[in-house]
Amino acid sequence: MHFNERYSLMTNSITTHFIDSFSKISCNDWQRLNQDASPLLDYTFYNALEKSESVSPEQGWQPHHLIVDNEHEVIGILPMYLKSHSWGEYVFDWDWADAYERHGLEYYPKLVATIPFTPVTSNKLYANSLTMCDIFPTLTAYCQEHNINSWHILYCDKIATPLPEGVYERNTVQFHWQNQNYQNFDDFLNTFNARKRKNTRKERRSIIDQGLSIRQLRGAQISQEDIDFFYLTYQLTYFKRGHQPHLSATFFKQIMTDMADKVLLLIASDEQEDVACALFFHDENTLYGRYWGCTKSYNNLHFELCYYQGIDFCISQKLQSFNPGTQGEHKIQRGFEPVLTYSYHWIKHPSFKPAIKDFCQQEQKHMLAYQVKCQQLLPFRKDD
Repeated sequence: MHFNERYSLMTNSITTHFIDSFSKISCNDWQRLNQDASPLLDYTFYNALEKSESVSPEQGWQPHHLIVDNEHEVIGILPMYLKSHSWGEYVFDWDWADAYERHGLEYYPKLVATIPFTPVTSNKLYANSLTMCDIFPTLTAYCQEHNINSWHILYCDKIATPLPEGVYERNTVQFHWQNQNYQNFDDFLNTFNARKRKNTRKERRSIIDQGLSIRQLRGAQISQEDIDFFYLTYQLTYFKRGHQPHLSATFFKQIMTDMADKVLLLIASDEQEDVACALFFHDENTLYGRYWGCTKSYNNLHFELCYYQGIDFCISQKLQSFNPGTQGEHKIQRGFEPVLTYSYHWIKHPSFKPAIKDFCQQEQKHMLAYQVKCQQLLPFRKDD
């Protein structure tokens, strides 16, 4: 496959092509087209994934980024990857792959637009004058010509216009916290009903009762020793599940060097011994909970490090929202509200299109009903 070939003529003056490395994207072009302040969309973040080889062909993530340009400059960038598996995506299509296998068909490779290992909603196409729907025909034609079995745009903004024939929307539910101009944690907790408020205070008090202390580190406060301990706990989280870590120590070292001002690291200690870590990213509006791990287990420590401390940080820094990561119904009773996420999918094989279309439609109904059910379980008191 020729990565740099000029592939699709969208108009007489606009063309598209694919490149095999993020480093071939100009930082100036990226900053010009990316209007989102999220650190997870920072040029350094994407580039570090590839430079550290956390994302590479050997890991089943072959960089295959779509570039749109006119006669004068780059006007659109869509980071994409050719995938030989479905790990690290969080919009699960394992059942689709299994169905292909049962029929003796190849499901992979597939072309995926996402932030690797990062289920955070964003406009995955960085452009000023193009929409995602403008790109769909190019992706479809490219896959048909190059023996790629499907394309997938994961965790993107909802597309309000009618979708092209054969493109299907999928939804998942995440749980996010919203800051209603709270002055402190008790101010937030006062919105709970009495039973849930009592339970939350009991959980937080148990951290003190167990003799644990938590230190909050930002920027230059984070030492190499802290980074090493964090990576140990990060690895343990995966090893306990029988998996290898997705991200390398080199990735985190580069992030801590180049993006330290956007990192929050929480470390819990039992007397003089560090026992757990949680790492977050943040911008001026949002806190993103990303990684957690521990060397010893303590009651409620996960809730304290990953949720309550994050809420405290948002309130003190006047951040508007907190995205703690994907899944986790236990977040509901702690004040995280259910929100829908969106992804868009195209499958080449004509015999599977009706079944996958029906699957997506049924899944959407289920997710909408699930969101309503989760809203009914929120801990907030219901004023008369």
